[in-house]
Amino acid sequence: MASQDALLKSHGSTNYRSNIDLSDGPAAALKHLLITHSGSRQLVLLQDFPDPDALSAAWAYQLIAATYDIDCDIFYSGTLSHQENIVLVKLTSLPAKKWSNQKPPDLDQYAGYVLIDTQGTTSQLLDRVNAAKLPLLVVIDHHKLQDKSVAEFTDIRPDTRATVTILTEYLQAGLLDLDRSNSKHVKCATALMHGLRSDTGQLMQATEADFLAAAYLSQYYDAQLLRAILQASRSKRAMDVIERSLRNRKIQNSVSIAGVGYLRYEDRDAIPQATDFLITEEDVHTAVVYGIVHDDEDEREVVIGSLRTSKLTLDPDDFIKEAFGQDDQGRFFGGGRSMAGGFEVPVGFLSGFYENSDYNRLKWEVFDVQIKQKLLKLINPEDGVINTD
Repeated sequence: MASQDALLKSHGSTNYRSNIDLSDGPAAALKHLLITHSGSRQLVLLQDFPDPDALSAAWAYQLIAATYDIDCDIFYSGTLSHQENIVLVKLTSLPAKKWSNQKPPDLDQYAGYVLIDTQGTTSQLLDRVNAAKLPLLVVIDHHKLQDKSVAEFTDIRPDTRATVTILTEYLQAGLLDLDRSNSKHVKCATALMHGLRSDTGQLMQATEADFLAAAYLSQYYDAQLLRAILQASRSKRAMDVIERSLRNRKIQNSVSIAGVGYLRYEDRDAIPQATDFLITEEDVHTAVVYGIVHDDEDEREVVIGSLRTSKLTLDPDDFIKEAFGQDDQGRFFGGGRSMAGGFEVPVGFLSGFYENSDYNRLKWEVFDVQIKQKLLKLINPEDGVINTD
């Protein structure tokens, strides 16, 4: 095992616009920031619908910060609908909370906010913290640079398959000494292992750094607990969405595209589950599934989509950004990482769900045709192919 000093200076990351000297390595720079902010309280924000990588990495950051006398609260604005995410949070008591619009936290208590596994483009909460003039302290992510966030400390590594890998390197560098006799540490290590497996396709897409992180976590995680998390069964509603995706899919040039119609807000994670299923079909290297998700609580509707690919030359981030572009504020409607991506397009003026109405049917047909045209334009050789050669 490498020494702590060596680890503090190794694992060079792609850092942008940090206000801290990064010459000694990201772990040393983060340690400096934590010491500087000792005794404060921080707000940790995740993407609206956090995955295991985001949830576990945020928990690790919270535990690290606590060793420097910093309290952290972890929030997301969406919901946990994927069964594995629900079981992960329940079995490990993972301390992430849904932001309540009825009783939002008092932002005056926080010295600043932290973005984990996001750069703010996938969180509705960013506008709220910016309106409260909270400073952005930390950004830790493994997605491509979104050119939005300016923080005191930034560690963005697009070549790393999981944000968990970055947080694990901080653990290895001694920012927190994991203790096998500490049940919270064991549960967090188990969550980190799950997040790492989830974002690397069960380590099939892992890099050397990811494998080294897995080797380190293997000393602390609970294999039986991880097995229980992975055995979470799919809900009936998720199975219904998978069936719809199979029935509606259109395959062209080894790309499978499927619209699944309307989904309830709490069933949103059925879309990536359906995409994971379609990518397993013979002679299909890329799958895209999308649907209109409606939230009865605030009557908001958005088109949610998910992409999975096994084609090494296809960049999901470039593909999705090329297909759907940006809003009037310059924010992309989607993006991705290695082998996966997603997009979210507000329905806007046409929002409004009416049970069994012709209006819903017509609205879905319009969005279905529009999305298919945008995707087919990029995969049809006659119209030009992006990242699929």
